[in-house]
Amino acid sequence: MRRIRAAAVGAVTLSLVLTAAACGGSTGGSGSNENPKTLTYWASNQGASIEVDKKVLQPELDKFEKETGIKVKLEVVPWADLLNRILTATTSGQGPDVLNIGNTWSASLQSSGALLPFDAKNFDSIGGKSRFVESALGSTGVQGQDPAAVPLYSMAYALYYNKKMFQDAGIAKPPTTWDEVAAAGKKLRKDGKWGIGVEGSNLSNNIHQVFVLAKQHGADFFTSDGKADFTSDGVVAAVKQYVDLMATQKIVAPGNAEYAQNQSLSDFAKDKTGMVLWQTASATFKSQGMNEDEWGVVPAPVPSGKPGPGKQTNSMVAGINMAVFKNTKNLDGSLKFVKFMTSDKEQILLNKTYGSIPSVKTAQQDPAFNSSALKVLRDTLATSATALPQVPEESQFETVVGTAVKELFAAAAAGKPVTAESVKAELNKAQQQMPKK
Repeated sequence: MRRIRAAAVGAVTLSLVLTAAACGGSTGGSGSNENPKTLTYWASNQGASIEVDKKVLQPELDKFEKETGIKVKLEVVPWADLLNRILTATTSGQGPDVLNIGNTWSASLQSSGALLPFDAKNFDSIGGKSRFVESALGSTGVQGQDPAAVPLYSMAYALYYNKKMFQDAGIAKPPTTWDEVAAAGKKLRKDGKWGIGVEGSNLSNNIHQVFVLAKQHGADFFTSDGKADFTSDGVVAAVKQYVDLMATQKIVAPGNAEYAQNQSLSDFAKDKTGMVLWQTASATFKSQGMNEDEWGVVPAPVPSGKPGPGKQTNSMVAGINMAVFKNTKNLDGSLKFVKFMTSDKEQILLNKTYGSIPSVKTAQQDPAFNSSALKVLRDTLATSATALPQVPEESQFETVVGTAVKELFAAAAAGKPVTAESVKAELNKAQQQMPKK
């Protein structure tokens, strides 16, 4: 999923959503759209700006209207607002017909009952379930239930490095382990430049990084029966390792504690930061004036050796899913639109534009996705990426733990010590905000 800065109220709001849905709160009308010749579509911000997304998407929506006679009213929603907008829509019934969701939210939104289940009939209407890549389908809802959405854009994390900064610092090859990241970062830190960028106020990006680090420490944030387990030794070590990039390694600028979406990429493109951990960043680099030959990409770092399953996991299964509100008054048109957006032609065009990877098998075979940069991401998704927990409380987990990491970065930026005890205290505070089972 792409990065967001969800408000802390999200966790509380979701609890209200689940209660309302259980009481039938999601069975009312979907907004004011009762015209079978119109649809409302909330698209998540994928490009360098909302305006960029509008320029990318509008010609495709016009193409869909020409083919079907159905006009699509587009709203590109910033990630900082998207989750709470969706949660509000599930309780009020005043939502779009079709929307993008971060794939990690699928199970949480599925439990609200507001999204259309993609059963065999609905999958058949968009061309069949077998068209989609298996790893992408793994983040569409709770295992064993009909998916709450279908994959649209697939992504994975990788380590991007600034070739000029590496050359100037005398670094011969990009790092593949965390020890090598620390060593390279210290060589890069000079003359106001820094080793690696983070976005301390970007809650979901915080989650993505510490989730992977927890896997590398042999830990998880939830037990096998779905209970929150935020204070285990492995989780504490993972969160501390991430914050220590600023607190003790000192290869992250203190100002990064306040960074939100894409700010670390801007520093990277301006030769202020030598490395960044990101998902499908090439389109953003290009939009900021960075040529492809100015940056390189390697798999995200692991403790030692090569990425792989288990403790060598180096990415979450990232991506964007497309969902339909169950109470849409234009179900037929909505499914036609999903079919259009997941067609081979649109999958190739849109994923090529955004620098992501098609979620449809046949579209992945297009030569556009065989570049060395995208091969790193495809290999990661196939061999060393793991889906975030598909539990109903996942979006709350992102909010409360993402906020805990944000607070720890703020402490590090202020020069306060970040210890195992202070990390555990923040994580315990986060766990107390989760629903009791």
